[in-house]
Amino acid sequence: MKRLAAVAVVLAVGSMGCSSSSTSPSTTAPAAKPTFTALLLPANEVPPITNAESTGNGTATVVFDVTKDSAGNITSGTATFSVTLGGFPANTPINIAHIHTGAAGVAGGIVFSTSLAAGEVTLTNGSGNFTKGGISGDPAVMQQIINNPGNFYFNVHSTLNPGGVARGQLVKVQ
Repeated sequence: MKRLAAVAVVLAVGSMGCSSSSTSPSTTAPAAKPTFTALLLPANEVPPITNAESTGNGTATVVFDVTKDSAGNITSGTATFSVTLGGFPANTPINIAHIHTGAAGVAGGIVFSTSLAAGEVTLTNGSGNFTKGGISGDPAVMQQIINNPGNFYFNVHSTLNPGGVARGQLVKVQ
């Protein structure tokens, strides 16, 4: 009986190899969305944070959804930002968050905002998260980030540290 089952399996596998590709629909996998992460630390800020909020940390994940022309150039795009924070003092307000241009240790200008508004996120127990999706971005900036994510960083700002409380360089993961 076992031998008969083994023969049936071999015949089934063999017949699958003989099937015509014209009878099964072809599927194309959707293009992977460029995805980046950043480890957010107060020590990465310029200058490093040394006050009560210096114990915090977090992660940011940024996913781009881009449209390209026939030449492969980005013509439009949006981003989804997912941020998780912890280890901060209770009731720490996170007022703004965005991507800046700049290598590690270098302060730079804002190039892509999450649209987070002051008072929108408070880390009640010193931790929390937020997600902002469908945020439109400049196609040229998005392409620059895709090409060289290490030249950009993500950071969050608090009331106590309005210049930035935790920061991390972008790393492409997909």
